Amino acid sequence: MVTSMHIDPNKMVTINIDGIPVTVPSGTTIMEAARKVGIKIPSLCHHPDLGVRAFCRVCLVEDSHSRRLKTACNNLVDEAGDITTNSPKVRKARQTVLELLLANHPQDCLHCERNGKCELQTLAAEYNIRGNIFDPVWKPVPKELSNPALVRDMTKCVRCGRCVEACQAIQTTNAIGYSGRSTDFKITTAFEKPLSESPCVYCGQCVAVCPVGALYEKDDTKRVWDAIDNKDKFVVVQTAPAVRVAIGEEFGMERGAIATGKMVAALRRLGFDKVFDTDFSADLTIMEEGYELLDRMKNGGTLPMITSCSPGWINFVEKTYPDLLPHVSSCKSPQQMFGAIAKTYYADKMGIPRDKMFVVSIMPCIAKKYECQRPEMNSSGYQDVDVVLTTRELAKMIRMAGLDFNFLPEEEFDHPLGLGSGAGAIFGTSGGVMEAAIRTVYEVVTGKEPQSLDFTACRGHEGIKEATLDLDGTPVKVAITNGLKNARVLMDKIRAGEADYQFIEVMCCPGGCVGGGGQPFRTTAAIREHRMDGLYKVDKNMNLRQSHKNPDIQTLYSEFLKEPNSHLAHELLHTHYEDRSDK
Repeated sequence: MVTSMHIDPNKMVTINIDGIPVTVPSGTTIMEAARKVGIKIPSLCHHPDLGVRAFCRVCLVEDSHSRRLKTACNNLVDEAGDITTNSPKVRKARQTVLELLLANHPQDCLHCERNGKCELQTLAAEYNIRGNIFDPVWKPVPKELSNPALVRDMTKCVRCGRCVEACQAIQTTNAIGYSGRSTDFKITTAFEKPLSESPCVYCGQCVAVCPVGALYEKDDTKRVWDAIDNKDKFVVVQTAPAVRVAIGEEFGMERGAIATGKMVAALRRLGFDKVFDTDFSADLTIMEEGYELLDRMKNGGTLPMITSCSPGWINFVEKTYPDLLPHVSSCKSPQQMFGAIAKTYYADKMGIPRDKMFVVSIMPCIAKKYECQRPEMNSSGYQDVDVVLTTRELAKMIRMAGLDFNFLPEEEFDHPLGLGSGAGAIFGTSGGVMEAAIRTVYEVVTGKEPQSLDFTACRGHEGIKEATLDLDGTPVKVAITNGLKNARVLMDKIRAGEADYQFIEVMCCPGGCVGGGGQPFRTTAAIREHRMDGLYKVDKNMNLRQSHKNPDIQTLYSEFLKEPNSHLAHELLHTHYEDRSDK
């Protein structure tokens, strides 16, 4: 398998593709060169964020030098002659490859989770495949339903290898891999055990890159519809920061478009009793986490302190680095803090019996489905968050309700759990939690407003970012990482005693929540960048940009919690994690 191409920008190569001359740097693949002149070469196994595998053979093109067909995703322009991408020979070869794939694939598109969004289905339509000369050879495999987050339907697997690449190279969890050869070749877990008995952290990056319906999140939309239709329930919903800059893509809006108002309007029309904002509890998280950090720094607590708001990351550290759990903040994630507050403070304030409250989360993350079911997430006396839906599941409900998303009005969140700051909004991107924390911690420590609220050293797409902050003469060294491969680097430094940081932000998914496993399909690095820009735009346009200045957060403390890290705050908003390396 080719994992990378070595492009030499100092050496240029010119070839003809379908008679069109194109000049590109040496080391460019034929597929990339064709894209430069507006020619799309089809593929199932290729993904711009992953290494090159050339497994599917759909990207065949004709080369005048070798006078044979070759794959465009892994062959370089340096070794190619004139390339033809649209000859009878090429079209026939691609059709045959697709027909062979379809012969080994169940034809139950109407019942498939990816119907209408399946890359194999799209290619079959583009190549006008209406029948198949090959007899069906696929064999049914039982769906794997052993965990609360993911479904594996390997009957539909096309063995493209994308999921393995995401799991092993991007996340380094190695929950899945290859097994067997020839017709026995398949993708599975070690010893074919269930995902619940593997190192899987339920991040959903495998789902995000799967081109077909072999991997998907467990669908909880029916549970939400049932709750909405139950007149005995008071159903509230919270929406994560990263959802508002992704949900619009499901309805044809520009990538990264800010769709907050339309999303709120849609949720009201779906029938939720109140529509709240996870930005509120992100602000609450900053208060609890910021004061926890200051307490550790002042009283000799375990440093560096590491953020705890990403459930995939928590699963990873519990399974892979349990000896470093003392470094992890005891704070719950914003999702879980919201649930605890909704079923205590809000329920009591509004006179709603706690057992009648039903809390739904709209999240960009599949691991959140697992997080809400953890046994310790019931500090309200009930399961704090009842159901988690992904961005994709929300889009499914909007379509089912017949709502024209683009024509919905702009509406506001409800109060008091619907007011969030710009600091809460940027939680959805890598570096956002750190920047939000600095905006508050700086003022708490120095008693002065920061000269600027834009701590740009925290921003960007790099796998690991470092910065040293001056808190009025006290240097604080921080690190920010996204993607578990990069998190592993920092964890190994801590284990080796080489990490001189005081605070580390870890986001499980590449780019943070904007690249979560529950976001719209076909997410790429470029799309994550658009969503990231959208969140910073949300922050920039807000008057309220610091968590500790959120008046509804101030009221929550004065009326209920009293102060950050109080006894009641610890009961409701903090938790513990455990060594699960043997599981």
